[in-house]
Amino acid sequence: MRPPASRQPGATVAAAPVRASELRALRRELERRFKTSSAVAVGKQRTGARRAGGPLRWNPDPEDVQKSVARLVLTLMEFLRQLMERQAIRRMDRKTLTGRQADAVGTALMTLERTIRDIGRRFGLEPDDLNLDLGPVGKLM
Repeated sequence: MRPPASRQPGATVAAAPVRASELRALRRELERRFKTSSAVAVGKQRTGARRAGGPLRWNPDPEDVQKSVARLVLTLMEFLRQLMERQAIRRMDRKTLTGRQADAVGTALMTLERTIRDIGRRFGLEPDDLNLDLGPVGKLM
């Protein structure tokens, strides 16, 4: 398997052809990592996995459910906002947006970012809290 290319955050990556053997090797590696991960069953407290250095897991404690759901929803919204922002930048670079459209998109994205932060603050969430640990794959953002 070829080593991952180091790149700047936000940099575009050209698609490269992948051989079937590389995909099989990647699949075996992911299966191996999932089998050896120390996942906490749903309903268990997250303290044991956290002390062991494991990823933070969802705790269905009734007092924590709203915050957990808000964190998940806001994380997904932030992920989508970042995707839309990158798409807008690509469109501006390719000159497929008029000045008025670019201003409208920029204003909408800034408003969305502010809204995500405001709702997050209501639940005691900071911008750094809005990310998902995807286990062996790494962080979402």
